[in-house]
Amino acid sequence: MTATTRVLVVDDATEYAEMVVELLRASAAGRDAATRTAATYDDALAALTADAFDVAFVDYLLGSRDGIALLREVRDRGVDTPVVILTGQGAEAVAVEAMKAGAADYLSKADVSVETIDRALRHALALRDGERQRRRAEEALKTSEERFRALVEHSSDALILVDAQGRVQYMTPTSQRALGWTLDEITGRSIFDVLHADDRGQLAGAMTDTLAGPGQSLKLEFRLKHADGTFKTMDAIAINHLAEPSVKAIVINARDITERRRLEDELGHAQKMDAVGQLAGGLAHDFTNLLTAILGYCELVLADVPKDDPKRHDLEEIRAAGERAASLTRQLLAFARRQVLQLQVLDLNGLVRQMERLLRRLLTPQIELVTELAIDLARVNADPSAIEQSLVALAVYARDAMPGGGRMTIATSNVAFDNAEGLPQTTMSPGKYVLLAVRDTGAGMDAATRERVFEPFFTKGDQPASGGLGLATVYGIVKQHGGFIAVDSELGTGSLFSIYLPAADTAPGAQDTVRREAGAAVDGWETVLIVEHDDAVRALAREVLRRQGYAVIEARHGIDALRLAERHRDPIHLLVTDLLTPHLGGRDIALRLTTARPRMKVLFLSGDASEDAPTDELPRGAFLHKPFTPEALARKVRTLLDR
Repeated sequence: MTATTRVLVVDDATEYAEMVVELLRASAAGRDAATRTAATYDDALAALTADAFDVAFVDYLLGSRDGIALLREVRDRGVDTPVVILTGQGAEAVAVEAMKAGAADYLSKADVSVETIDRALRHALALRDGERQRRRAEEALKTSEERFRALVEHSSDALILVDAQGRVQYMTPTSQRALGWTLDEITGRSIFDVLHADDRGQLAGAMTDTLAGPGQSLKLEFRLKHADGTFKTMDAIAINHLAEPSVKAIVINARDITERRRLEDELGHAQKMDAVGQLAGGLAHDFTNLLTAILGYCELVLADVPKDDPKRHDLEEIRAAGERAASLTRQLLAFARRQVLQLQVLDLNGLVRQMERLLRRLLTPQIELVTELAIDLARVNADPSAIEQSLVALAVYARDAMPGGGRMTIATSNVAFDNAEGLPQTTMSPGKYVLLAVRDTGAGMDAATRERVFEPFFTKGDQPASGGLGLATVYGIVKQHGGFIAVDSELGTGSLFSIYLPAADTAPGAQDTVRREAGAAVDGWETVLIVEHDDAVRALAREVLRRQGYAVIEARHGIDALRLAERHRDPIHLLVTDLLTPHLGGRDIALRLTTARPRMKVLFLSGDASEDAPTDELPRGAFLHKPFTPEALARKVRTLLDR
């Protein structure tokens, strides 16, 4: 259950504070917020230090003191509530001072409205969430560092003594446990024998510098070969004690930081992917509305152009280009984890069997497709179309990786992790998962390619982890399902993609099916209310439905829709609403209108699943993806009205 957002409004003008509260309640982000007001500096300070607020809107002038002083004082007391400064004077200077003091945002009272309050609240909450994520990441790294410090305190560091030529003279028992070598195996050998080839030049230079001065210490990082053949990343300090009779060696105190480096790399990669995904999702969302209008009007013009008209070919080329662009935006939304999912209890085995014929057509005749499906496989909550899209992308990758032929294997299994040990990724939680594994016998990847294989449009030479959005889309789909994906590959050994999806709390049974509408739309007569904030999309939907014979009422946002519906005394048979509309979201519009008009049906439109649009709760069969064609809209409307 989502926690209620708590907001404090601080203003010595009670009327203005109440107005801000009303604007918050009218906004999409703050309509369910629990609000409280404070009229003085001291009351606000007491409230912020006593209670946990998510956001505070603070007036700049508070009697003899100001809101920025209040911000600094609560920060000094350890309160991290995001603060939005409100003022009616000195806008630029106050804004600079507020930002320097750590304010989340700044609003001029002259510009305060539902939209600006909503935007400021969302921005402040996003900053709060980002700060919490950063702290969690820091805590994870801090925990890792504390673990290594505990190992040092219990003599778990590797302590190695080498002579001036780098030959090992002595190694502590803890070093033997860390590196796997016994004292007899390592004594007398050069340390360069167990050093990674890429680090030999660095260590040779470091030893030269260390030999230059007795007692001199040097910090360095290198990789040592373990007895099992793997390499351990060591953070070391080398001190020249050759001149000391009791030592007569260079002492290397090395700490194994392999795990810490892995955590840092994994965290950095996740942050980079999130940043790229946010950019891609924002662009795709805006392009979706543009493409809806472009493709829609193209279809309307095509319907009126005779087949022998020379302009028809040009229009069809425009439509084809628009459809390719629409496909690209859908992939971008999938990578950004903002595509709309229609979740259902799904049997992955059944889905794989249904796709075998399609996958065989995608692969070349020289590639063998093998399926290894577990008996009694647990169900997952998933969108079958999205999982199909992922399998197709992985099949295309496997095909490109095996130009001379080979084998692609799709395997399923139930896996369970009772604790954090053994988890494939540190961000996973213990529990039950369904594993969907796709293996190929192709060219494989080097380490640099594995690190970037899920980035959009990443290309490295002629390797099969080629540009485009295929694997990036798979990454986004898996993450949006709450799952995890890992890749295991080496050059010349093929690649293994492992997808872990949380198991559903449902016993294996019959797979749900997705109903798909078919058939052409017929003329209508009913009344349809359209709520869409994008003018071009709204105009297109109005034109399509009016051509089909429907009576159309249109509104730009939710409040306008409620007002029009209240004035319209005759029946409204269908509500067509975008999920993300200003002032009032599509789900809330539908809830209010269907409460008053229980016989009215609802069709939701969107190309973006965000936090404000939990599409897994939408009624099945009452959703249409953007961009849509006039035919698809007309068919969906008719299907709903006839259902």
